[in-house]
Amino acid sequence: MSEPHPTKPLLAALQGALRPHPRGGKPMWMMRQAGRYLPEYRALRAEKGGFLDLVYDSAAAAEVTLQPLRRFDFDAAILFSDILIVPHAMGQHLQFLAGEGPHLSPRLADARLEDLTPVLERFEPVYETVRQVKAALAPDQTMLGFAGSPWTVATYMVNGEGSKDQGVTRRMAYEDASRFQALIDAIVDISVDYLSGQIKAGADAVQLFDSWAGSLSPAQFDRWVIAPNRAIVDKLRARHPDAVIIGFPKGAGGKLLSYVEGTGVDALGLDETVDPVWANRILPSGLPVQGNLDPLALMAGGAELTRAVDHILASFEGRPHIFNLGHGIDKDTPIAHVDALVQSVRSAG
Repeated sequence: MSEPHPTKPLLAALQGALRPHPRGGKPMWMMRQAGRYLPEYRALRAEKGGFLDLVYDSAAAAEVTLQPLRRFDFDAAILFSDILIVPHAMGQHLQFLAGEGPHLSPRLADARLEDLTPVLERFEPVYETVRQVKAALAPDQTMLGFAGSPWTVATYMVNGEGSKDQGVTRRMAYEDASRFQALIDAIVDISVDYLSGQIKAGADAVQLFDSWAGSLSPAQFDRWVIAPNRAIVDKLRARHPDAVIIGFPKGAGGKLLSYVEGTGVDALGLDETVDPVWANRILPSGLPVQGNLDPLALMAGGAELTRAVDHILASFEGRPHIFNLGHGIDKDTPIAHVDALVQSVRSAG
């Protein structure tokens, strides 16, 4: 990896730098920071219609991506998109139904991957969004791209929607491992292309979201989480040797160390269930970490929010650390609580 970036505090932290932040505290951003808790987002969403209409309208998606940076003292913009853009580009039909969430069809529990017709031009508006956001950012702000990790993307492709235990996909992985491996391999390859396109368009770093990593046994975790993410990291670095990659295996718990060692990611995102004191002790010295405030603590605000922020900051003192939530911000979070969070982080240290 290249030397830490001289003017972007968050990117420098991802590259292992331990520097005082120019505005105090730690570099910070929030997962789902562009979204429904912001009235300006709700207004634009109402104007544009459906979620996909917003994602594929590059100017609108860039506007949504930039909205939280106008309100809050964040160090990064995170691309406004969705992890299911990948299966949409692979040829599944994608729709977001009010009150039900995303649906993919045909679901691969009943259909063959080979029967899908890829529509790779669906990536082009996303790349244009990255270009527009990057052009609008201040010199000290970082542009983050992302993709879903293969296991999590596969759970949606196989089942057609989210589930509590990913049971349909887990069963396929046991009963027809060769078929499932072919799906994982296909997701790896298209994800590398997708992330490479984001980097070429201006992303300074990319994050791999594995939202359902916690549902797997250790052996299955090795095969369906660690191995495919390693493949993405290796293939992406073959194209972009200085690529900066954050891994976020939600729910991995005690498997976090094996994830870091096995995947080769540059930085590790921690969900809210991880004890930061434990994580700081077991993770490799100098590994940048990101997280891990409970989104519900942010929603609650007050003394508990302050206590949680102080505990996280103290736990990672002496380690490159990006302050973030342990998962996405809830749509009902008061904006005043986000202001209080930013003030609390900035006033520390």
